[in-house]
Amino acid sequence: MRPNLLVDSRDVRFVLFEMFDLVSLSEYEPYKEFDRQTYEAVLDLAEQIAMEEVYPANTIADKQGVTFNPDTHTVTVPEVFKQAMKVFNEAGFTGLVQPISCGGMGMPEMMYRSALEYFLAASISFTIYITLSNGATNLVRIFGNEEQKQLYLQNMVTGRWGGTMCLTEPQAGSDVGAIKTKAYRQPDGTYKIKGQKIFISSGENDLYENIIHMVLARIDGDPEGTKGLSLFLVPKILVHSDGSLGNRNDVICTGVEHKMGIKASATCTLSFGDNDNCIGYILGKERDGIKNMFHMMNEARLDVGLEGLGVSSAAYMHAVQYAKSRIQGKTISKNEPSIIGHPDVKRMLLWMKSHVEAMRMLVALIAYHIDISRVRNDEIGKKAQALVEFLIPICKAGNTDLSWLITAEAVQVYGGYGYCGEYPVEQYARDSKILSIYEGTNGIQSIDLTMRKILSDEKRERYNAYKDYASDVIKKARAIVPENIINQVTIAIAEMDSLIDVLAAKDTAFALSVATMLQQAFRILTHGILHLNSMTIAIQKLQSLAGGYTYNQVPEGLEDNSEIAFYYGKVLSAQFFLTVEFEKYSGIIQGIRNENGVVLRAGSSIFTGVLEA
Repeated sequence: MRPNLLVDSRDVRFVLFEMFDLVSLSEYEPYKEFDRQTYEAVLDLAEQIAMEEVYPANTIADKQGVTFNPDTHTVTVPEVFKQAMKVFNEAGFTGLVQPISCGGMGMPEMMYRSALEYFLAASISFTIYITLSNGATNLVRIFGNEEQKQLYLQNMVTGRWGGTMCLTEPQAGSDVGAIKTKAYRQPDGTYKIKGQKIFISSGENDLYENIIHMVLARIDGDPEGTKGLSLFLVPKILVHSDGSLGNRNDVICTGVEHKMGIKASATCTLSFGDNDNCIGYILGKERDGIKNMFHMMNEARLDVGLEGLGVSSAAYMHAVQYAKSRIQGKTISKNEPSIIGHPDVKRMLLWMKSHVEAMRMLVALIAYHIDISRVRNDEIGKKAQALVEFLIPICKAGNTDLSWLITAEAVQVYGGYGYCGEYPVEQYARDSKILSIYEGTNGIQSIDLTMRKILSDEKRERYNAYKDYASDVIKKARAIVPENIINQVTIAIAEMDSLIDVLAAKDTAFALSVATMLQQAFRILTHGILHLNSMTIAIQKLQSLAGGYTYNQVPEGLEDNSEIAFYYGKVLSAQFFLTVEFEKYSGIIQGIRNENGVVLRAGSSIFTGVLEA
């Protein structure tokens, strides 16, 4: 663990070992071989590779971007990524979370997500190739037959072969059921795939020897809509029965997008079957495509939420470093001559810190309960899965909405220099914007939370799992955190209970019109609950370290003891969020109650000043 410009490594360890007790997972068979020392070594290596290999490549790759050759239909990624990927794969990070039986390390999801944060903070463009490959690997592992597992898994787990997720088509963005790509049965049990997919991240590149596409298509004759979709494995290069590579499959890249950010991530248009000879293999059962693909889609939504955290963390860390070194104007404190001595800069940094820390806690909370759901087949495991399902849209939408705001605030800390390409934060802002659009726009996430996870859940099992977690946090906070702060959280939960009852009595159109507001309220509430948990732990630590520490007191030894400084920072971060930012929650709740159909009355004719379509 060392200072770096990407991730607060001390805070990562606080979340992993003090909040969620990662080591306690060793009581379960899959994780019994792992201890604190092992996890520390993984984190240290992730930090080292991210800082030494990936981070320096990020700016260079952004300036170079990817190169598309229309004659060969190939995409070349920046050379700096190839060396970084080589080191990443050799260190075994590609298979970190994959089972040992498949050639991976079999580590917990929580460990994987924490390690991945370093790489995402170093470069989103670089790490997108990895997350998509891991998602595709999981689909083969879960739904592939034995032959498919034998042919594909080892090379995917080691990072020799990459993977993609191919859903989007020109007419089928959020409306997945409108997919037109067809699959035609062949006598030998394979399928001929024909169609076009757009916005396919990693769709074509020279980082991998082969690319294994996960393709949603409709078998000829199957019904329209999502119920008629099947999932297919379509390799870029066909694979012989002995595992060696054969001929190029009939799938080509016809172009790449020229984007605002993540310029070194290849966003491709893929054409399948231009010569009527694109061979695909059914993955799972026919017409189970959307159900099977949801495994990768939900994982991808958590990936994108983690991407929001990574880029926000990097922007915040750079802003702190800059604020500590930049001299400008006379500050109010002789001990802080740099701009961090200005109260408004402190406010900006504390706002960023409180949100980045909450984002990190939320990702870890989800990952921890993914692990619990995998190792327990009882009611505890079932409740853990319910909580995961509830939190994923909050994490994906909340983290990515915030990443745009946090990276913008980092630019603001830098002032005019932040807007210039010589400094890294303007790239973080450009890279972050796609995240609220990726893997289902945040509006879609809000609808999923409101309609599927709450209103369509008659027993409210997911929401009840959420409230049970909150109750545990509140119980632990009693007699440690001031009652007025605890009461804010308990009152907020009661407000949400009442609001959900109101929404349940309204029609679908109303629920859809306030879904994003509800998701935003849940993000604030969730972050508040997590900060309450964090504050509870930090106060207890300060009491043992700083001799009789009490809330709202500056602890003794603050300037001399880095651990005291860390825990005091956790208290202030939580205090700022729970007493300042948390006030926005009630405003959103009241806004939802006040919405009396004004959105639905806003027909297209009122949006004036443009030509009619």
